[in-house]
Amino acid sequence: MGYVRIDDLRIAYDDVGAGPPLLLVHGYPFNRSLWTDQVAALSKSHRAITPDLRGFGDSESSSGVATMTRMAEDLVALMDALGIPTATFGGLSMGGYVVLAFCKRFPARVDGLVLADTRSQADTEEAKQVRSQQAHQVLRSGMAGITDAMLPKLLTSETVSKRPDVVKRVRDMMLKTKPEGAAAALMGMAAREDLTDLLPQISVPALVVVGREDPITPVHDSEKMHEKIPGSRLVVIENASHVSNIEQADEFNTALRAFLNV
Repeated sequence: MGYVRIDDLRIAYDDVGAGPPLLLVHGYPFNRSLWTDQVAALSKSHRAITPDLRGFGDSESSSGVATMTRMAEDLVALMDALGIPTATFGGLSMGGYVVLAFCKRFPARVDGLVLADTRSQADTEEAKQVRSQQAHQVLRSGMAGITDAMLPKLLTSETVSKRPDVVKRVRDMMLKTKPEGAAAALMGMAAREDLTDLLPQISVPALVVVGREDPITPVHDSEKMHEKIPGSRLVVIENASHVSNIEQADEFNTALRAFLNV
């Protein structure tokens, strides 16, 4: 694990392997260990970089709203610190929001794009209200309540009932999240802009991946992104929900390898 200073915050990251840079961005409310299976699979062919976004994992929290653009700016600062001019980016859920914000702000630094269990649309007004309520909840009561509420949406019912190791892994990540970091990110997601109009402008190779049973960012959201991103690939992973890269790591990694020509 390494650290860089960005905006006087200590941002943690792992940097494993050698080859073309692959920068993987975790979702909410997780940390860089979300990508453990992908780093193990790809670090022999790629330089796999997995940061903890501000307020998550071993990274420090900032005051105020952690916008998707601010997190994207953190990524470019990390790249500069590591001497990486361009990279292929992957983002799951909120990580996809950050990666799309990066594409809008720094398109020349993107070699390729993986959008997993995410969407390009902004929140509805109802969703914004829910995020506000959740932000107040985690600041008041910590992560336990929201973890219990989210788990059935993150994993399939079969995984919840038959794979306690996976449930524990996801649950532990969520419980370790700093409440102030979670709240800042929730408000940042609520404030994000609709980037659907950006999709037809994406000119780099792109892969869209989604779990067949994802209720948070359903398959039809991924199909819409695939239709709008020129030349993109779409992979729907069976028997997977919102954290498809953990539930069906082998299938997810197969899709990544095919996309990266590994």
